[in-house]
Amino acid sequence: MFHLIGFIIFGFVVGLIARAVTPGRDDMSLGVTAILGIVGALVAGWLGRALGWYGPDDSAGFIMSTVGAVVLLLAYNFISKRRKGVSTRSKSDRDFPRKVA
Repeated sequence: MFHLIGFIIFGFVVGLIARAVTPGRDDMSLGVTAILGIVGALVAGWLGRALGWYGPDDSAGFIMSTVGAVVLLLAYNFISKRRKGVSTRSKSDRDFPRKVA
């Protein structure tokens, strides 16, 4: 039970750091931030074992977990911006409509 609580707290801290070092604005709740950090740690551990950096029972370290969370956050931001249909026009173009001849 304490292992699970510690893992959630670890994921929350990793998620906060990932959000702090990633550019842009994130509209995530604290729960989603914790999930981001937990999944980032799991992905980093899986990738480290696949590349032979960690043994079968080793977990990812703090830095690798943060890198995994940053990669997930960048992917999330990229996908969410594409779904929202972010305009490629500059702000000045959006403020002033174009004249039609």
